[in-house]
Amino acid sequence: MPACGIPSPVVVRQSSDVRVDLVDRVLRYEITETFVNRGSRVGEADFMFPLPKGAAFQDLKLSINGEMVSGETMSADRARQIYEEIVRRQRDPALLEWMGYGLLRARIFPIAPGEQKKVVVRFQTVAPREGDALRVDYFRGTRSNQVGMNQDLGGRTSFVLTYPNDPMYGTAYSPTHSISERGYATDLGRDSYDDRSFASSYRGSVRRVEVRDARGEVTLLIPIRRSTSAAISLLANAPGNDDGFALITLSPPAVRPRAVPRDLTFVIDVSGSMSGQKIEQARAAGKQILGTLSPMDRFRLIDFSSDVRTFRDDFSTANRENIRAAERYLDQLDAQGSTNISGALDEALSSPVQSGRLPIILFLTDGQPTVGERDASVIAGNVAKQRGSRRLFTFGVGADLNVSLIEQLALEGRGTASFVRPEESVERAVGIVASRLTSPLVTDVRIHADGVRLLKMHPSGPVDIFAGEDLVILARYDGSGNAVLRFDGQTTSGPVSWATRVYFPERSRENPFVARLWATQRVGYLSAEKRKHGGSQEINDEIRDLGERFGIPTEFSSYLVVEPGMNQNRRDMAGGSLGQVVVTGASSARAPAAVQFEAAKSAAAQRSATNLSAADAAVGMGDSASVGRGRNVTRAGNVTFVLRDSVWTDVRYKKSGTVLQVKPFSDAYFKLIELVPELREPFSVGERAIVAGRSMAIELTPSGKESLTDRDVALIRDRW
Repeated sequence: MPACGIPSPVVVRQSSDVRVDLVDRVLRYEITETFVNRGSRVGEADFMFPLPKGAAFQDLKLSINGEMVSGETMSADRARQIYEEIVRRQRDPALLEWMGYGLLRARIFPIAPGEQKKVVVRFQTVAPREGDALRVDYFRGTRSNQVGMNQDLGGRTSFVLTYPNDPMYGTAYSPTHSISERGYATDLGRDSYDDRSFASSYRGSVRRVEVRDARGEVTLLIPIRRSTSAAISLLANAPGNDDGFALITLSPPAVRPRAVPRDLTFVIDVSGSMSGQKIEQARAAGKQILGTLSPMDRFRLIDFSSDVRTFRDDFSTANRENIRAAERYLDQLDAQGSTNISGALDEALSSPVQSGRLPIILFLTDGQPTVGERDASVIAGNVAKQRGSRRLFTFGVGADLNVSLIEQLALEGRGTASFVRPEESVERAVGIVASRLTSPLVTDVRIHADGVRLLKMHPSGPVDIFAGEDLVILARYDGSGNAVLRFDGQTTSGPVSWATRVYFPERSRENPFVARLWATQRVGYLSAEKRKHGGSQEINDEIRDLGERFGIPTEFSSYLVVEPGMNQNRRDMAGGSLGQVVVTGASSARAPAAVQFEAAKSAAAQRSATNLSAADAAVGMGDSASVGRGRNVTRAGNVTFVLRDSVWTDVRYKKSGTVLQVKPFSDAYFKLIELVPELREPFSVGERAIVAGRSMAIELTPSGKESLTDRDVALIRDRW
């Protein structure tokens, strides 16, 4: 049921219009969901929105009175309180909540009988490589737990992919749908992402592909031309007053690795909860794994419920006779009983590892340990002690999982954890991973940087790269200028090293999505550490700060959109003021400073009655901009502010240190923007604000300086 006990009306999805653009190896999604209320009462759209693995949420916009309004990130509890209070007043809010593991929950209210509402969700993710192609996925949202999980919201779906018309890319194709290619489009003139680097990336021709009848999950593959030498690339974003952000990609050379004999163990949960479609897909996944084996490989099949059983007592050679016998064994599996996870893992780790063979374990379960050892930390600890050189890949199916255990097992096992939603295919998820594990290309890969210092890297530590994979690293960096990136690893033919020279900028507004991608990976890492070792105030604070600073939903923060023009001083039931979203229109082209100054004063006077920011027009922003405001938190650009004594204060600001006070819209104000262009968006919060730099801060105040001295300019260049 919707909030406030309103009976559930018939709110259905009328359409989903999906636009995906590939730019610089990053996929940028923009999804427009249109809902309509076909019932007789006011209703609420309440649905789960799945994201591809590692995707970084950018924003959500809601259509209110014909205007697309964006929102802000704030405390999850407070966002929910405000949302439900506004619902009671029959106003127009939208709430986006983090549900964990690539799931967001969106709620939109009210939708009147016969009314139509549009929601636009945007996010980015690094395009993963699968074999000789880049993979693009779209997962269609379903109704949330509030109104019945796994129920499709209906409606048509259109899906359009654009990617550069470059010789390195082949013609996109889909293993799931029929597609049509509409040829090339030149200079699209579309910059809906509000990233200035995006527009410049689009100059030239792109290829446009449309999916016909885009129902269900959509997957497209874009073939890429491989080189006989390794390719190392860097995308950087540098705020200039803090450590920079880097997205580093290593594409190994297109050489056929020497085959390595493998010992592959597939462990299948056949407890009662796996009955029905799950066990059928698990059988099919087992057969897919058997199909990836070569005659030099060996395999084991282990199935478990209350007890643990095996296909044979030891490894079997992957010849035709043994594989057929194993397929018959899979066909006879029946789902019943409890879940003895510790016993199954003990059995999988009992066979000795032979020198010269690569031992891999694939472990699939849909539940929690209910028989044998039940403590997740003890189970993971035992695996760490027994694992040796084995690689352990885990698959969690459905919603009733011990997610912490699934993650810990993969972390301890130098593998990956995959979570399969109830509406997803178990067979497909296992098959994708199994196909990647056919040929190990290089193991124990480490990255080194000469010239800068890489910090808080994800993934960290040594990693393995299998044939058909790239290594993508997101990191912070300290320092700037020319540097050498080097990757060292081990192959079957001995050690290998790949290196290249790259440039790390000291200050760059390009690629702002890299910061969000890093923050998303960082939140995932911290959440896993929290589940592994237990929570701490430091981890909670860092997760909360990342959510608020980068505007991404986390367990502590949600994204709220409310109606423009709502009075900031109105009190809600929780004792705070209701949030306000400030939406500004596009300004004219940039004018000389004197003209801007007069225009800014005029704009400020005209907008003061509706609390709209005048600074965007003053600094000559060429794109529409939006600033979300809550009771005491707002975000502009990459800066998060809190309201302290009527001054919007950068959360990074420390009272000690140099503070340069500047009068809004003065010559000094515009000189500052010229010297430090990234101040344009933070200055849009209002005429009383403090923005923190590397070792100084700038305060906008009516009593500030109206012009800058040479000493001031030197100070800014040295300390900002």
